[in-house]
Amino acid sequence: MNPQPLALPSADWSAWLADYVGDRLQSASDTLQQLKDGTSRDTATVLRRWNDADIALRGAESAAGLFVEVHPESEVRTLAEELVQQIDRSKTDRNLDRALYDIVAATDSAGLDEVALRMRDHVLRDFRRSGVDRDEKTRTRLREISERLTVLDQDFGRAIRDDVRSVRLAAAQLEGLPADFLAAHPPAEDGLVTVTTDYPDYRPFRTYARDADARRNLTIEFESRGWPANDAVLHEMFELRDEKARLLGYESWPDFDADVKMIGTGNAIPEFIERISTAADAAGRRDLDALLTRRREDDPADTIDRSETGYYMELIRREQFDVDAREVRRYFDFTRVRAGLLEVTGRLFGLEYRPVDVPRWHEDVTAYDVYADGERRGRIYLDLHPRAGKYKHAAQFDLVGGITDRLLPEGVLVCNFPRGLMEHQDVVTLFHEFGHLIHHVLGGRQVWARFSGVATEWDFVEAPSQMLEEWAWDAAILGTFAIDETGTRIPADLVERMRAAKDFGKGITIKTQVGYAAVSYLLHRDRPADHTAAVMQAMERYGMIPGLPGTHFQASFGHLAGYTSAYYTYLWSLVIAKDLFSAFDADDLFDPAVAHRYRDRILAPGGSRDAADLVADFLDRPSGFDAFTAWLDTAPVANAAR
Repeated sequence: MNPQPLALPSADWSAWLADYVGDRLQSASDTLQQLKDGTSRDTATVLRRWNDADIALRGAESAAGLFVEVHPESEVRTLAEELVQQIDRSKTDRNLDRALYDIVAATDSAGLDEVALRMRDHVLRDFRRSGVDRDEKTRTRLREISERLTVLDQDFGRAIRDDVRSVRLAAAQLEGLPADFLAAHPPAEDGLVTVTTDYPDYRPFRTYARDADARRNLTIEFESRGWPANDAVLHEMFELRDEKARLLGYESWPDFDADVKMIGTGNAIPEFIERISTAADAAGRRDLDALLTRRREDDPADTIDRSETGYYMELIRREQFDVDAREVRRYFDFTRVRAGLLEVTGRLFGLEYRPVDVPRWHEDVTAYDVYADGERRGRIYLDLHPRAGKYKHAAQFDLVGGITDRLLPEGVLVCNFPRGLMEHQDVVTLFHEFGHLIHHVLGGRQVWARFSGVATEWDFVEAPSQMLEEWAWDAAILGTFAIDETGTRIPADLVERMRAAKDFGKGITIKTQVGYAAVSYLLHRDRPADHTAAVMQAMERYGMIPGLPGTHFQASFGHLAGYTSAYYTYLWSLVIAKDLFSAFDADDLFDPAVAHRYRDRILAPGGSRDAADLVADFLDRPSGFDAFTAWLDTAPVANAAR
């Protein structure tokens, strides 16, 4: 067979989306009904029909879920939200259908290959985790909770997307910002300049602006997004998740959520948090002492807050490591970076990206077909600039899940980068997110929809993308696309200084991530009456840099929707990522033997094997902690480059 990419419309997106989702919902319903009505219920027939329905449901879910976040027309986003609710109701009905469960449970596992057996086991596990074996009253309540949580997740995300805040400043308050930023922010007729909380404004401003009050005011606005609307949303969300977990026999939501992750149990989450926090403590304290020492040169203070860390980290890197990010960014023109990303990942994984002129939902979006050995393997869309109503962070979204000989995998990268010069950190983020996209495409040759693409345990999914960040720090690799407007390539010695400078601050970075992990876990475990107070306490204990008074970080902490209590997964995955990277030769990151073994053993299997087994297969040993601690211990003293 020769599967073709999904044909998107050139107009009338609402009609297309309604028809596309409606057709798949009907197909899934018909297939499941045939399964219940059928007289032939041999194992092969049951699993095949289940998979057919799963393919249809996942296709509907991917399309509707994507366009909630990216479509420029509010009517299409609203329709997509309504369709997501319909899809989730269909999935809930399926997973609470006792007749369907009995049919699948009655199948014979004998004769199934390893992956088919895994699929059967996962389907039965999903049934049980949905509550199919509970009494009718409990199943009814679980259905109500599921439907309400879908609405709450949408309310939470919409409040963040739509709440773009700004500060208005005198032109003098932009002192320190790069020339291209100033050119893009001319004063209005009243002489004031508007700076927003969108990333292309916020990140450079908090890094370079010399005006401490302006930095603080913008940070307060940034960390108040979604407030107060999301306060009530989060309270209800956490209570319903807890109720669901208890109805299913778990002590708490973290216990329910961790049961299908590598970490295994909810109680293991705080143990892991403490382990990472302890490991990063010395490096974090060194970083904090350096920041405070530098700040005291400007202001005799004993503390530093979240509006100041980025600015003083940048000052230290500039003054003590001879790295000025304002100068570095001149080498990272967006168009060249995007082309370089494709060239680097294509060479690394043996891929070719061919631009295609197809309908897209916005003119900013670019599309490419992905080829390996002359064969089309999938399609990717890059939607990389901010706009009104669009998802505000950076993520990879599925459009189509790949199925062997039936569907080509299609994924979408959704980010918020500037159109001109990029911060190097933006380049790192782009490589990170592209790691997810490649995982979706290369892992998209699966018989079973359940395992297509990024379908491993959730505390592993960040590891491949975190590892790919390393390619954005290599001097030879950056030299292929980091070129300024005069045609000068980024000097290798500058990249080496950048690498030294990046090692400063990673202690605080890890401690901050520990703080976020604690927030996501503790809000779910304890469900405190005052979320803001709990967040402030957690960040002060674990994050080293306390939150700003009057802010409500949790109201725009989007991961509380998708990742729920499991934000720890970023750190869990980072430990694995450092171990995976240890298999590569740092002096030759394009070594095809290692790169292709990684591609074939980590990415290509999708979710068809446990993540621990994938890692052990690639490393020829179980994953360990040593590479992470060795990396953490290399953090330099800030004045080492004086």
